[in-house]
Amino acid sequence: MKKLFAVLMALLMAVTVTCAALAEETSADGAEVPVFSGLAGGWQAAENGEITEEVQKVFDKGLEGLVGVSYTPVLYLGSQVVAGTNHAILCQASVVVPDAVPYWAIVFLYEDLQGNVTLMNIAPFDFGQLCTYGAAE
Repeated sequence: MKKLFAVLMALLMAVTVTCAALAEETSADGAEVPVFSGLAGGWQAAENGEITEEVQKVFDKGLEGLVGVSYTPVLYLGSQVVAGTNHAILCQASVVVPDAVPYWAIVFLYEDLQGNVTLMNIAPFDFGQLCTYGAAE
């Protein structure tokens, strides 16, 4: 589980750094300059990935009323401060039918400043795509 967390955190940090490197600001003379300091709006990796009581409450609010697939939060990946907070949570998912094969998904939730939670996206996650060591070319 620690290796999984490390891989996911590295992936999340790489995306954050890439987005920050592509961001630009306008200087006083009107020229666009890259922004490398202060990742305002960037994703912040979770310190330990624990599904705390607070994270569980946000998760439950966001998936309330969702039917057909059962999602079990496994790892809190991180958050992004916007006009509220975006959350990314790795889940084990399973279609609610007999003998369903579980799979992994990342659930993205938005929590507004009033505490309302909206399900933004559910992205299936294939661990096999992360490691191509030894893969045929």
